[in-house]
Amino acid sequence: MKYFACLLFILLFGNQRLVYTQSVDKNVITIFMCGNSTMADKPFNNGNPEKGWGQIFPLYFKSGIKIENHAVNGRSTKSFIDEGRWDSVVKKIKPSDYVIIEFGHNDAKKDDPKRFADANTDYKRNLEKFINETREKGGIPILATPIVRRRFDEQAKFYDVHGEYPKVVRELCKEMDIILLDLHKKSEEYIITLGAERSKYFYLHIDADEYNSLPEGKTDDTHLSPTGAFRICDFAADEIKLKIPLLANYLKN
Repeated sequence: MKYFACLLFILLFGNQRLVYTQSVDKNVITIFMCGNSTMADKPFNNGNPEKGWGQIFPLYFKSGIKIENHAVNGRSTKSFIDEGRWDSVVKKIKPSDYVIIEFGHNDAKKDDPKRFADANTDYKRNLEKFINETREKGGIPILATPIVRRRFDEQAKFYDVHGEYPKVVRELCKEMDIILLDLHKKSEEYIITLGAERSKYFYLHIDADEYNSLPEGKTDDTHLSPTGAFRICDFAADEIKLKIPLLANYLKN
């Protein structure tokens, strides 16, 4: 008799717990992140100094927000779609979820047909696909302009190398009434303020023997150091506070 009583208890309260857990999960807002290496999660082993800003971004939010970072090194809008990565995101989107989309670095690689997407044609159409399919699922698309690469000429004057890609993102946000995180503008202004020398700390300028994993050091003006990743998150959080009040309520003070 005790066995059946215990079994009944487990069935009744176990099911209630399951229903409760599912109910809580439905109330959690998910932020899906789709992008390339500047956003992607990076390994921590061997003191790896490279970080993607999407890897740091969960630290900025209180409970009630879940972040799924689907960004992967080397991806463009084209390869992200062709590899089925976008389809795997779309399947998970539920009403009131957000999808942050940041591409451009690899779309511009004309010598790579697997990744190249012309800014004013394929790149724009791919972004429209992301937007429309997110909206069809009841989600809220957010476009982010690509962060700048560190480039200074011989006179220590900054110059941009992203061409039309940031412009296309901005125009598309106006045309389709999309929330814009203008990380290109924010990062450009910040890098110019820092100047040619101090801006090295934003990226991966590693001295020889500074890390066991990089005995010869490294000079990389595209990918982010922990300092750079946190700063990009600061910019994204500032934009959210201005443009997405509901989501801003979940940001830590």
